[in-house]
Amino acid sequence: MLQTHQNPVYAYSHSADQDTPAPVHHPVIVVGAGPIGMAAGLDAAAQGIPAVILDDNNTVSIGSRAVCYAKRALEILDRLGCGQRMVDKGITWNLGKVFFRDDLVYTFNLLPESDHHRPAFINLQQYYLEEYMVEQIRQTKHLELRWKSRVTAVAEKDDHVEIQVETPDGAYRLTCDYLIVADGANSGIRRMLGLESSGQVFQDRFLIADVVMETDYPPERWFWFDPPFHQGGSTLLHRQADNVWRIDFQLGWDADPEEEKKPENVIPRLKAMLGEETEFELEWTSVYTFQCRRMERFRHGRLFFVGDAAHQVSPFGARGANSGFQDTDNLLWKLKLVLDGRAPQRLLDSYDAERVPAADENLLNSTRSTDFITPKSAVSRTFRDATLLLAEEYPFARTLVNSGRLSTPAVYRDSPLNTPDEERFDSKMVPGAPSTDAPVNAGDWFLRLIANSRFNGLYFAPTDGTLSDPELTALSSLTEHADIPLNILVAGLEPTDNLPAGVRAVSDTKGVLSKRFDGRPGTFYLFRPDQHVAARWRSLDRQKIEAALKRATACS
Repeated sequence: MLQTHQNPVYAYSHSADQDTPAPVHHPVIVVGAGPIGMAAGLDAAAQGIPAVILDDNNTVSIGSRAVCYAKRALEILDRLGCGQRMVDKGITWNLGKVFFRDDLVYTFNLLPESDHHRPAFINLQQYYLEEYMVEQIRQTKHLELRWKSRVTAVAEKDDHVEIQVETPDGAYRLTCDYLIVADGANSGIRRMLGLESSGQVFQDRFLIADVVMETDYPPERWFWFDPPFHQGGSTLLHRQADNVWRIDFQLGWDADPEEEKKPENVIPRLKAMLGEETEFELEWTSVYTFQCRRMERFRHGRLFFVGDAAHQVSPFGARGANSGFQDTDNLLWKLKLVLDGRAPQRLLDSYDAERVPAADENLLNSTRSTDFITPKSAVSRTFRDATLLLAEEYPFARTLVNSGRLSTPAVYRDSPLNTPDEERFDSKMVPGAPSTDAPVNAGDWFLRLIANSRFNGLYFAPTDGTLSDPELTALSSLTEHADIPLNILVAGLEPTDNLPAGVRAVSDTKGVLSKRFDGRPGTFYLFRPDQHVAARWRSLDRQKIEAALKRATACS
């Protein structure tokens, strides 16, 4: 029992699907009601796909678990209706500090520029996020979450997937067009199908201790290498909601996990770090081992693996849950187009083409972090310590310090859905990149304007703030495109009532939008439903835009 939180218990409910002799069919079924599974269900509903989420439990996670949510994850959760509650409850931070023994090595800022709606990170206990998501699901039409429903068999057919579900009332069967597997690192469905997840298990253990205390420590990420209170190891300190502080201690491979979790062993470590006079209460403990692994492929016919079921990384860097949200963000709009007959099945192959390299990037960063934090030889430790000493005085050495390369959104540079640039841009918004944000209109944000689960266009108007007749005709035709209609925003356009349906003028309040997109007059950007850039040009060309739409939906 936690001191600051009481887990809700959700009631099992008998479904009408259990009373039919033949399996009831649903377009999408999600297995697993952790954050990633619930994100998949909410995204399905946002796309207009009826979905069911199944989970063998009847509560949220016990203990804080994943606590660090990156800017991109918050932007995705904004679209799913949960972002603001997270920010309101969570602890916002942009700054981090790295210490070596007694000394501060350097400070870093993960979001040094202003004019972003969301911060670099917030810290929030996972159980709060899950509760918010459950509440959002309850308010969402065509989405159902069924507790105490364990999937015990899976069979893929030519045109559907059939599953068996065990409940307190007995077993029943369901079918679906697509099954999304979000049942965690020890995925039962992955085991059931004989699919492997391979990689590296690091021979080290870390203790998580959540403590409740009132302190004037700032809301920053503090990481120590070889501190005097924990010599030879490393330690991480994070603040969470409710005055709960997450503290991680490196233990070594020989540590006994059960012994290390006992209060009589944890409390002396905490007192050595915080001081004998500091008052605190121990809330929750856990011991974990680093693992960096993934499945060879995340798509298996009509089954799609997401989150920890598909890939695992070490906790340092906050790359686990944050990458899982990007999985579902990538997948659901593609399923929608295929289910509606607007895109071919081969569009779904791009889930692997985009998310497997993203997972590899996370695994690489996670492995490098682990190697730096836990050197495997005396030579490696000497190199690491020398790097830390240099970093106190020389900025170049700070790029070599690795206390966990913190989560950044994947850029799908080599995606088959991208249309390559034809001209030069002075902007990071390359094809495949997730869109940046900017203030627009009176108190609004650009990402909110394109959070509509559709393809969107952004056109930068001529310097006189008006559109010519050919421009209006081209934009209007794109919004009425029979296969994939566009919503189009026009930046820098004088307010007018004569715009075609689907075209909207946007005020670039501070000039930030045009700066971040290098939006010279005549520039056009095409965005996918997951807000990634599909293509960009220096002029408005209807034929090129339509060709890019076909490419972004695997129709050409």
